[in-house]
Amino acid sequence: MKFKLGFRARRWLRLLWALAILVVIVGSLLPASSAPMKALGRFAINDKFEHFAAYLVLAFLPALHERRPALAATLLGAIAMGVALEFLQRLSPGRTFEVADMAADAIGVLSGLFLALPLRSWATPLHCK
Repeated sequence: MKFKLGFRARRWLRLLWALAILVVIVGSLLPASSAPMKALGRFAINDKFEHFAAYLVLAFLPALHERRPALAATLLGAIAMGVALEFLQRLSPGRTFEVADMAADAIGVLSGLFLALPLRSWATPLHCK
């Protein structure tokens, strides 16, 4: 059974994606001593898993409905954003630069794409016929 994503569904997915981008940027650049970072630290979640999950979401949402050229740019942009934010973390107090974080980001992007692909064929956007 297939259903078609309408304009509203795509708009909500894009809005959710923009919010996820904002959360990742802010979360990546907050000082380690900030209240949100301390609260996140209480969950004792592995740092690499946090990177992986965040970038999985950043890739999964647009992979559900964007056309291939836009999707390719989005995925490459997410990986580039992960690299740039990792370098910018050097300027944030208590944060460290780690190549392994960049790898976790890229693996998250690829995983988000691969998780969305089966759903993408199931939820064909109206504009992709």
